[in-house]
Amino acid sequence: MLVVEDDDLIGPGLLRALKAGGYDAERVDDGTAALDRVRAGAVDLVLLDLGLPDADGIDVAREMLTAQPGLPIVMLTARSEESDVVAGLHAGAVDYVTKPFRLAELLARVQAHLRAARERGELEQTAVAGDLRVDLAARRTWVGADEVDLRAKEFDLLARLIRSAGTVVTREQLMADVWDEHWFGPTKTLDVHVASLRRRLGERPGMPSRITALRGVGYRLETG
Repeated sequence: MLVVEDDDLIGPGLLRALKAGGYDAERVDDGTAALDRVRAGAVDLVLLDLGLPDADGIDVAREMLTAQPGLPIVMLTARSEESDVVAGLHAGAVDYVTKPFRLAELLARVQAHLRAARERGELEQTAVAGDLRVDLAARRTWVGADEVDLRAKEFDLLARLIRSAGTVVTREQLMADVWDEHWFGPTKTLDVHVASLRRRLGERPGMPSRITALRGVGYRLETG
């Protein structure tokens, strides 16, 4: 669990309470560090303060959900206007808690959202797009009834695309999520892996592809 809170009067106490409750929690105090942590993976829930020193929390939430679709985000804020609540929920937050909050109530909400996420995960281990079926947990892929053997990075690339099937994933986002957020150098390796992935999915030059390239922008995995 990730706590994104720059207030030293709130953050340390909240972190201690979560750890005392048996949660594996860590704290960062700005949006940049929070995004780096989410992009690195293994975050199951985020408690996100909206008033961060380097970014607006709503923008940070959107970026987190681009990197990790379905991530439960609970927003913590002193803002109480209805427009802020609506903006937070439209950004993809699952809950919105106004400061000051009762710690016991917040922990109960955390427990409920983690339970719901686990239940969703049991149903969403397999992603489908057209004739493609991907078991994200077992790292197995099928085209129709035929299982396809993919190399590690090919599978990671396909898994990232199928999580956002039907929408464009930028080149920069793919490099950050599949390779490393600090990747430096040409992104030609992405094109090479897309070409290899297409071949392994049985596509040949001149055939329609399941993966659409948007020149200079990124790639989209088609849903049908």
